[in-house]
Amino acid sequence: MKYTKLYYLLVFLSITLVTVSCVKEADLTQVDPNVETEGSFWKTDEDALKGVNAVYGSLLTDGTYMRSTPLLLDLKGDDCRSQSPWGSMFNVGRFNSSVSDAAIYGWAYETYYQGVNRANQVLDNVPNIAMDDALKNRILGQAYFLRGLYLFHAVNMFSSVPLPVSNNQIYHPQKSNQEGWAQVISDFKTASDLLPVSYTSVSGLDAGQLGRATKGAALAYLGKAYLFTKDFPNARDNFKKVIDLNVYSLVPNYRDNFTAVNENNSESVFEVQFSRDAGGVDLGWGGAPASGWGKTSARAITYGPRGFGWTDVQPTRSLFNDFQIEKTVTNQVDPRLDATMFYNKPGGMMLYGQNFATFYGGNSGDLNDLFCRKYQNSDGGQPNEFDWRSGINERIMRYADVLMMYAESLNETGATALAYQYIQAVRSRVNLPDLAIVKPGMTQAQMRDQIAHERLLEFALEGHRFDDIRRWGWLNDASKLTWLKSRDAEYDTYKPGREFFPIPQLEMDNNPGTVQNFGY
Repeated sequence: MKYTKLYYLLVFLSITLVTVSCVKEADLTQVDPNVETEGSFWKTDEDALKGVNAVYGSLLTDGTYMRSTPLLLDLKGDDCRSQSPWGSMFNVGRFNSSVSDAAIYGWAYETYYQGVNRANQVLDNVPNIAMDDALKNRILGQAYFLRGLYLFHAVNMFSSVPLPVSNNQIYHPQKSNQEGWAQVISDFKTASDLLPVSYTSVSGLDAGQLGRATKGAALAYLGKAYLFTKDFPNARDNFKKVIDLNVYSLVPNYRDNFTAVNENNSESVFEVQFSRDAGGVDLGWGGAPASGWGKTSARAITYGPRGFGWTDVQPTRSLFNDFQIEKTVTNQVDPRLDATMFYNKPGGMMLYGQNFATFYGGNSGDLNDLFCRKYQNSDGGQPNEFDWRSGINERIMRYADVLMMYAESLNETGATALAYQYIQAVRSRVNLPDLAIVKPGMTQAQMRDQIAHERLLEFALEGHRFDDIRRWGWLNDASKLTWLKSRDAEYDTYKPGREFFPIPQLEMDNNPGTVQNFGY
């Protein structure tokens, strides 16, 4: 299912009541038949489906996966850096986002709560609609999943945030980080009970529609929430449930996870749907996607190589070097390097129909620089990214991640020996040697370091690295922090508390009692 036609709700239309002699007050309350309101909506199963489609719509805006959320997830990692001329972006990776300038992080915060609000509308209203129970459960399950996903991002990035679970009150007090994770876990649990394994065998308005949240997606994110809160037994058990569904597998070609060629493939547990065929010519910079918008995903142009995009994000040299550490069984460089970045490769490398060495040959700085390749339309079909129309779906939960997180939870629960096979499944795709042979009998601590290395190479530039660094406690470990600084100079400006973004000033002003995050 591509989200090319989304329906957005006009809610809470206020009608002023005027009392006139000889006329009853009720007579003056009229419903405009030309305007859909909350009172006239939420009547049919079609309304319910339109309502949950609107919740998905908040994944497509500038604050979420169109642009801002990937930036916020990526830029603090040691796998990438930014020399963007835009200070709001430049400062993200330097842990220096300004309370007085909420650009990017404030847009994300706003859109997460737009998504929560829309999910709450579904959860508040759909239970009262007379409709097929199975379809109703699937719609409610998607609303719980999506609310959990938006709150996951809010809690993960901003720490202590409001947790609206209904739209029946105006103010929602700020809650602790622990309370936030508890709500995220509750939403994913409920979603996993209500959602189907797939939509290919269901009947109803949503039959056969790809891209909708599934049981596997809910279980995977439930396991991830447990992992982030160090509840390793529950993390382990839920990742195993995903594996035992027997519906996911790694695709043979690693790069197929980052192009428009093989979307919604067997490795995709959940991905955000974009389409290059969206109509319109307007760029659009906020709010809900409108019919006139021509911009779809802006990741490609934002991360694009110099001359083909804005080059606001680039890989670090340390990441490039990490790919050289271990050769394949045929003594080749890890093939994920070429799928992750563009560089002056011996023997040549093509991008957008151009030879790297020829295109950048006139500038030694560019010739020796590194540029992002994941999620770029660079295989020759497009001359560059300057039309803002990338249609590549964002794969935000891959089965490879499930396998690696399962291995990590096994290691943390004392089953280090069992972790090998799940790590090797990911390594074998790119022809790396058997880890059990090259590094047999690792201790739990050694396996932790190995998993950190494996995750860096498998998920570079996919928004996972800094989350891993923070949850592993590396920012509180003097030796690890020194190591990070040696890899990425942006860590020189890290200060305690800056692992989270500030609460936007607008939220501080509008929600009484909100306390700013430590460090700002």
